[in-house]
Amino acid sequence: MFESLGFETATPKEVSVFLALGIGVLFGLLAERTQFCFRRALVGEDRRAAMGVWLTALAVAVIGTQAAVTLGWIDFAAHRFMTSDLPFLAIALGGLLFGAGMVLTRGCVSRLTVLGGSGNLRALLVLIVFAVIAHATLKGVLAPLRTALGGITVPMGDMVSLAALPGGALVWAALIAATALGVALRSGAGFGSLSLAALLGLLVPLGWVGTGFILLDEFDPIAMESLSFTAPAADTLFYTIASTSIPAGFGVGLVGGVLIGALAASLLFGSFRWQSFDSPRQTGRYLSGAALMGVGGVLAGGCTVGAGLSGVPTLSIAALLAILSIAAGALGVNALLGRSTGHGAALSPAE
Repeated sequence: MFESLGFETATPKEVSVFLALGIGVLFGLLAERTQFCFRRALVGEDRRAAMGVWLTALAVAVIGTQAAVTLGWIDFAAHRFMTSDLPFLAIALGGLLFGAGMVLTRGCVSRLTVLGGSGNLRALLVLIVFAVIAHATLKGVLAPLRTALGGITVPMGDMVSLAALPGGALVWAALIAATALGVALRSGAGFGSLSLAALLGLLVPLGWVGTGFILLDEFDPIAMESLSFTAPAADTLFYTIASTSIPAGFGVGLVGGVLIGALAASLLFGSFRWQSFDSPRQTGRYLSGAALMGVGGVLAGGCTVGAGLSGVPTLSIAALLAILSIAAGALGVNALLGRSTGHGAALSPAE
């Protein structure tokens, strides 16, 4: 479709940066207002309301993504989520590590990106360390670990998606969306927050359709992408220090847009404030969590947004395994920390 849009000098990849920038700005605005975060939904003091926000976004993302598939605009058959050899060990271990890390840092990567744009210096440092470790796991000294674990697979054949199960894609998509909305409506979250969460969820199919249909060019193809933060964080770091050697891509535009959107929202609504570390012990905990998330996000194939909010709507078994493993890691570590401190919750809800 791209060739019919009238672009004469720009390439699909160049235009995708601006698409991602726009999506990122909207995500930053909406996530800052709703405090969108999977960690809060699992272990925060307001976990019920936070889970309602997260599940509302997921339900809309599922409906929108599968509607686009039904209309024939996009197809996930060749996407990495649908690999026939499932690297189950890498995904499960990576999810556990990521979940543990986001408890230690008091936020998933998407939330930390939003906080970074809102003046939180702790979050910005965590993001830098996360990006460094993620890049090292993708292409650096930790890559052998990734390839070794990724080589342990289970042949899935055609059963790589819920769409292959009885009922097909529409039944499973409807089941996930209806369940998510049912829980969300009983969560106690306000109508305003749920409405903003629904708008946030629409950004997922917007990303898939934008890169997989609108910018589709068979002569100059780009990867079909949507909201995610693991590879984009690594790409943004690499682009920042070597922009004269490599061009920006979707991920760079997305991260930049989220920071801009969160900054704008925090300034507009008066929530911007500078924050830093309180002690060396706190610094060590945050940096340890950043490292765990960096390794875990790559092994799992994505973070709570990449594998969860964007991955689950594809109905991928790999994405479902990843988000469930992340949840298990977060709940397990939070329980261990809570037991060691003698409290019900390991860490305060303060960001």
